[in-house]
Amino acid sequence: MFRFSPARCLTSVILLVVLVLIALFVRDSFVRPFLGDVLVVVWIYACVTSVIRCQPWLASLGVLAFAYAVELAQYVQVLQWLGWEDHTALRIILGATFDWLDILAYTIGCGICLVAEISSKPSRTDSLSEQ
Repeated sequence: MFRFSPARCLTSVILLVVLVLIALFVRDSFVRPFLGDVLVVVWIYACVTSVIRCQPWLASLGVLAFAYAVELAQYVQVLQWLGWEDHTALRIILGATFDWLDILAYTIGCGICLVAEISSKPSRTDSLSEQ
């Protein structure tokens, strides 16, 4: 179940750098708020699958459930409940405002992960023809 994948680890590091650059330098209404959320799900998926071996659909659904839970926490204003609304780092990491478009972005990110996994696997007919 546990493993280390250098390729997936490298992918997660590259995605983290891209996400940090977006957060620091992009001020628009699409890349930062929407594409950034899509990439966050892909980044989390890459992080998880770099150390855990499991079925792609299971990893994708786990990451998607986590992303939805974070968005739900924003909806019910968990940071305010806990008195942590003034903690800048938590507000950046967890977000502060619920948005249905975030749910869409997370779902698209999960879809990208699944499509990438499926397209990277050789088809059964390809592997059979090599024998």
